[in-house]
Amino acid sequence: MTAPIRQWYAVYTQSRMENWARSNLWERGFEVYLPQYRKQRRHARKTDWVSAPLFPRYLFVAADLETPRPRSINSAPGVISLVSFGERPATISDDIIQAIQAREDAAGHVQLVDTNSLMPGAQVRLHSGAMAEHVGLYERRDDAGRVVILLNLLGREVRVKVPAESIARVL
Repeated sequence: MTAPIRQWYAVYTQSRMENWARSNLWERGFEVYLPQYRKQRRHARKTDWVSAPLFPRYLFVAADLETPRPRSINSAPGVISLVSFGERPATISDDIIQAIQAREDAAGHVQLVDTNSLMPGAQVRLHSGAMAEHVGLYERRDDAGRVVILLNLLGREVRVKVPAESIARVL
């Protein structure tokens, strides 16, 4: 008798139902991984930080699909289907899952960019705040844990200090 072959698979979920799908799959006995990051949210003149899925509408589940249990993945509340190519579910390498998990901080949030590895002049994109979606150049990290970015606004280079969590490296 051979040991079951556990493999990681991507699961496509209903819109904004990643946490619900994760709970339902976990209750069915699956190992589930939902990578999250800290996102700045603005609402009613108030700004706060919330956890948000790193891959909206997707999560990862470890399972042995040679057993009849894969049907219980697709039928879990909040789940639309396993991500598949044709009739074969797409597998995710353990190395990819471990690489994502290695970037998590103590609170379990994936760090989008390691500011210690950024070199001055590297292109970064702001993903939250008033300047969201602007691309700038990384300059330095200050003593308070914020980063200084040079943004080109109205034809001028402007230095902006933002939380380190609000930037992502441009590839």
